[in-house]
Amino acid sequence: MKIEGKKLKATFLKRLNRFEAQVLLNGEVITVHIPNSGRLKELLLPGVEVILLLSKNKKRKHEYDIILVEKDSNLVSIDSILPSKLAVEEIKKGALAPFFNELKYVKTEVRYKESRFDIGLGTGDFVNYFLEVKGVTLVEEGIALFPDAPTKRGTKHLKHLIEAKKEGYGAGVLFIVQRKDAATFSPNAAMDRDFAEELIHAKNAGVDVLAFNCEVELDNICIKEKIKVVI
Repeated sequence: MKIEGKKLKATFLKRLNRFEAQVLLNGEVITVHIPNSGRLKELLLPGVEVILLLSKNKKRKHEYDIILVEKDSNLVSIDSILPSKLAVEEIKKGALAPFFNELKYVKTEVRYKESRFDIGLGTGDFVNYFLEVKGVTLVEEGIALFPDAPTKRGTKHLKHLIEAKKEGYGAGVLFIVQRKDAATFSPNAAMDRDFAEELIHAKNAGVDVLAFNCEVELDNICIKEKIKVVI
């Protein structure tokens, strides 16, 4: 998947709030947007190199988004919107799980009860499989962990995937690790035990739990390989 637009290197200084940070760009301190509400504590450290993307929207409060962070000589994508877009692209190419190849109908932002799932898939012109996509940025000793902050919304999504499965729909949760240095994936029980326990319930109920890491470059991000889910 191409990462389009003008990009500039900057030095991260400090986070101001969930969605704003200060960086040093060409000797000037500027405020930029963070397209991710996660804590990102292991990534957004003072002095690290970040990649900024110039926004095409001239009416925005800030000109730039932080989209990539350098970690241990590797680039990590922190754009929380990107994983679902990447998933759609990879599904259409037939590059994810083989059983997705039979589901030719693809729709984004699909409602089910009080949840809105990222992707709906089907064999005809209607949805019979719900897929929720979660972007993962936290990796510790080769283990990708989600979430990096408590997520009641994420737990609600899992509950509704279980309900959908019981009603005869296909259902899955896809964890896209936005970096290449993860060998396995596990729920981050130390951060959010409710989510971790609900993921176990979902898997036991027949919900598909999948995880992939990514190859991340300055102008491109793509699925690298499927990684083992350890729950």
